Amino acid sequence: MTYLLGIDIGTSSAKAVLFDPESAQIAAVANQEYPIQRPAPDRAEQDPEDWWRATVTVTRRLLAERPGASVVGISFSGQMHGTVLLDAADRPLRFAIIWADQRTAAEVNDLVAALGEEAYAALTGTLPAVGFLGATLLWLQRHEPATVEAARVVLLPKDYVRLKMTGERATDVTDAAGTGIFDINRRVWPEPLLTKVGLRGDLLPPIRASAAVAGFLRREAADEMGLPPGLPVMMGCADQPAQAIGNGLIAPGSASVTTGSGGQVFTPVTGIAGRIKADPRLHVFNHAAPDTWYIMGAVLSAGLSLRWLRGIVGLNGNPEAYPILSAEAAEVAPGADGLIFLPYLSGERTPHRDPLARGAFIGLSAHHTRGHLARAVMEGVSFALRQALEISLSLGGSVERIIAAGGGAESDVWRQIQADVFGLPLQRTLLTEQASVGAALLAGVGAGVYADLPAACAATVRLGAITEPMAANRARYDDLYAQFLSLYPRLREDFHQLAR
Repeated sequence: MTYLLGIDIGTSSAKAVLFDPESAQIAAVANQEYPIQRPAPDRAEQDPEDWWRATVTVTRRLLAERPGASVVGISFSGQMHGTVLLDAADRPLRFAIIWADQRTAAEVNDLVAALGEEAYAALTGTLPAVGFLGATLLWLQRHEPATVEAARVVLLPKDYVRLKMTGERATDVTDAAGTGIFDINRRVWPEPLLTKVGLRGDLLPPIRASAAVAGFLRREAADEMGLPPGLPVMMGCADQPAQAIGNGLIAPGSASVTTGSGGQVFTPVTGIAGRIKADPRLHVFNHAAPDTWYIMGAVLSAGLSLRWLRGIVGLNGNPEAYPILSAEAAEVAPGADGLIFLPYLSGERTPHRDPLARGAFIGLSAHHTRGHLARAVMEGVSFALRQALEISLSLGGSVERIIAAGGGAESDVWRQIQADVFGLPLQRTLLTEQASVGAALLAGVGAGVYADLPAACAATVRLGAITEPMAANRARYDDLYAQFLSLYPRLREDFHQLAR
């Protein structure tokens, strides 16, 4: 059988699929978790070698499940914004600083001050945020100058894994856009901005199309992975456009709400050149689809909030942890008996842009159980996503449907909570693992299996069941949402004092 290999370098784990283009189905899937290092409360780092080791592990598991599989193309999806500094021998000079890191508030302010909000957003489609590569690289130049001096290139997470396979240093247009220092209309690194803020432009990699062939699998990497050398390896793209491809979102008219490690609202748009207005709450980035962009609202701790709860209630290591939490949450009435959760465990991006925002349970009492905590987390994340959705649609216009994506959408109770909170029907695609499937479809385009992305999506994406909002729950959630909106402004100064 002929397969496409799609690899997703996520925040919590590497996940890979063997995708059968003939049946348009996943033939095998494998997952391998790795840790996030937190050397200080505002830090979030990962060892790039963990990504590579996990990639080797999941690939070998796939091949063991499908002996004799013939892979004709490899591509990637990857967590956005992370910063990987490499020396002349392509070795990491330090742990990667990932998107959840919060140390760069001063650098973000300095970047914006270089051009002013309106001019900055018109150039890059976004105001920079903490955790973005541009701000992180500026922080490293100021605080670890010897490390930066020794560097020869800076890459993003999926690019490092692809480098291990091919030896090619590059990034694709979608990950370049997510750095916050990229000209999204001309699709180049903007030298005047880099010069003005003192960033080393010589470290930034070449930029290529997401479906372009980056190189071919080197023998050393092939031996580790259990694959034949010489396979074409495509550039791949950031996880949000990859997920969108797996959901068929490559043109205007639909939007998605993703509940992964972070939470994202994704709305494809076209014809935005010269029309970008500064909105500090949102990002406009390049899509993997040609001549297409997308509006994104980002919630930093979506699935990460439930992962955090999993740990503190003693379910780490239990393979049934998430089904247990979902089942217990389903037994609790909407509103979690007076408990509200603020999901700001890593600060927040949309809409607050506040790295010092903090998480909180409001209304906690002695009668609340683990199920109450789980439901409150699901509801709090859903309230935060509703904020991002409302803002995104106000800029991008109405859509015909909302696609529910990410691991959170696999929970029946969490999906129903979101439909009730949004007051909109949610629809899932019949395929799971959308980010990895999106990567596989890029591999198929690059390898010539499909003529282009529209053809790949037309051959693959099928829509599934619709989760309708329940009117009785919607009224209750509207009241709770109003309370949720009022809490951050009232607690902001307390959060900041505690964080300092």
